[in-house]
Amino acid sequence: MAKIQQWQDDYWLLLMQLYLKKPVGVKPMYSKAAIDLCLELHIAPQIVFNKMCEIANLETPRIERIWQEYGKNPRRLSRAAKLLRQMKGFGNDIFYEGVGLQETFETDFRPISQDSIVTPIMLILILDLYFRLTPITMVEETPEIQQLSRLIKISTKEIVQIMTVFQYYDPYLNRKAIPTSALSEACQKIWQRYGNSDTEQLASYASQLKEYFK
Repeated sequence: MAKIQQWQDDYWLLLMQLYLKKPVGVKPMYSKAAIDLCLELHIAPQIVFNKMCEIANLETPRIERIWQEYGKNPRRLSRAAKLLRQMKGFGNDIFYEGVGLQETFETDFRPISQDSIVTPIMLILILDLYFRLTPITMVEETPEIQQLSRLIKISTKEIVQIMTVFQYYDPYLNRKAIPTSALSEACQKIWQRYGNSDTEQLASYASQLKEYFK
């Protein structure tokens, strides 16, 4: 069975660097800077967030030592982090050889295809908004759609097209034919994951994901 990438002590330097970025402190779990580090290390956002909380609380003697050495010396920390990243093979497949990575959250932050900039997390945000609108309001002129368009930086037209695809997977609307949109498969997967779940839980998750685009 493949192993899942685990936390390593060297990662504290990279996480400390993230923690000390202004404003200093624990960063939102789905902030872009946090997710970028998660993707680099192949460590789930929840784990990285929890580790940042450990730094904030100086929970272990090791964290205290790292804080004493680097907490007030960001240049020294930057050099140490740069050296770590320059290690042979760090951040690429050679570094993780033998680990047998099982990618889970990573794919949510990558485009669904080479021909699209749309990612699964964008579809999640669109689905969240879908449940707060009615079909007649799923149009480009709707303020909520315009606001989401500005946030995730795709056109209102594409958001409306995606909502139209979601309608075909919505059992309450009883649409007959599945659209031929290139996004159909990706929308179906997101619907299967979240379409029948608690909409309040989805809204809470979507609210956190919005941090990635801020």
